[in-house]
Amino acid sequence: MNRTDYIVGIDPDTEKSGVALLDTKEIRLELQTLTFPELVDRIIYLRDKSRFEGKTICAVVEAGWKNSKSNFHGYYGRRGEKIAKNVGANHETGKKLIELLVHWGIPVAEMAPLPLRIDGVNMWSGPSGKITHEEFLAVTGYKASRTNQEERDAALLAWRLAGHPLRINKRKTH
Repeated sequence: MNRTDYIVGIDPDTEKSGVALLDTKEIRLELQTLTFPELVDRIIYLRDKSRFEGKTICAVVEAGWKNSKSNFHGYYGRRGEKIAKNVGANHETGKKLIELLVHWGIPVAEMAPLPLRIDGVNMWSGPSGKITHEEFLAVTGYKASRTNQEERDAALLAWRLAGHPLRINKRKTH
């Protein structure tokens, strides 16, 4: 995407989505976890605010459906069915958000989730290879006593779209 003033990163979920607003000029982040109606209100507010300020805005939505791997097809029984149902619901939430963003005239990118491992090495040291709060602060310079995984994932989407680098953990040597 062309250089834009604000990037809204969204990690969609059926209950509460992670939302990050990246001011690309100031390199400043605002993080939130919002229900779908709150997220809709927030996006409309940000669109109108950016228009009033004469600034540009775009969005990036985590598109898990772009993952090349498929999971939980009968392998885990009922648990797998529940996981697959939840994943499908989250994907539909993301697709509907994209549909709304396009309808509102906000340029939007669909981005596959970050790989958790590269060449067999975890990118981050958190559970399941996810980024920890401390790593997130080190990468982005964000100042907060707490962040949750949805907020961090949303922020990394915006961070990546803006072209900022991500630090990758090196293989630990013993």
